[in-house]
Amino acid sequence: MRATTIFHSVLGEGMEKYLAHKRAIGRRFRTEENVLHILDRYFVQEQISSVQQITPELLDAFLLSRPRESSRSYNHLLSTIRGLFHWLVLQGFLCCVPIEAKPKRRTAERLPFIFDAVAARRLLDVAGALPDNPRVPLRAMTYRTIFAVLYGLGLRVGEAIRLLVSDVDFERQLLVIRESKFYKSRLVPFGPRMSALLRDFLQARVRCNGDLSGNSPVFSFSEKRPIGPSTITQTFHRLVPQLHLASKDGTSSPRLHCLRHSFAVGTLLRWYRTGVDPQARLLQLSTFLGHVDPTTAAVYLRATDALLQEANLRFEKFAQSVLQEGAR
Repeated sequence: MRATTIFHSVLGEGMEKYLAHKRAIGRRFRTEENVLHILDRYFVQEQISSVQQITPELLDAFLLSRPRESSRSYNHLLSTIRGLFHWLVLQGFLCCVPIEAKPKRRTAERLPFIFDAVAARRLLDVAGALPDNPRVPLRAMTYRTIFAVLYGLGLRVGEAIRLLVSDVDFERQLLVIRESKFYKSRLVPFGPRMSALLRDFLQARVRCNGDLSGNSPVFSFSEKRPIGPSTITQTFHRLVPQLHLASKDGTSSPRLHCLRHSFAVGTLLRWYRTGVDPQARLLQLSTFLGHVDPTTAAVYLRATDALLQEANLRFEKFAQSVLQEGAR
């Protein structure tokens, strides 16, 4: 194999084609590309000049050179490498998969923290009390609106920061989410309360900065660049201690992505309480969240006390009707 301008090892050409293949089928593959670059550099460092030198022992040594604290991180690294070699074999670059390492057993995962309406309102209140400064105008209103959108519509933070002014359709009450995960675009409807919140926020930005073009980011302090996801995450974590939230055993501490989990769980809870069959509506929730498979949405539907109570009540009603029928 020849070296490429992106990868420089003996597997460089295969890595480049593998990366192009994954992106052609809709995968961003950014984290995985970083893994491929690390593996590529390792082969160059070890002076691997032929595919015959790529042995299970060599790959074990590579894995040892990249220590991972969690089994999840290690397994992702291993899975990325194994995926590359399986593809290379299918394409005829290699005759067999030269990796024998086994994934690590994953420990029990902690459940995400679920914000109920009270906790979410508290978060919006403390965000709305953030002090402004000359370099960061409308700081409080901006973060309050961001957290409201993440909690109220279940958006990923990356989707929220990529929103442009033209993506907010007040007439049809829709957000246009462009090329999100897996390069999928979708329409996200919002109600009158969210409409009023977004309208007030954008009007405040116009009063502060002047007219906004359709290509202006919705959430920005500079009019040109959106606020970075790490900046939003850091602000969120600085606010969390002020909320005085109590995490139960087995539940992780609040993270920004928990707002998306909370939207999904809150939706399921409303369905239970209004008599809707959640299983029949899971496809709709999956589409709303931007998933390609309804089973993916099930990840967000973690059990909470409120959900378990509603599920028990529904089962009790069902069981009671069955017993009454049997007694006749």
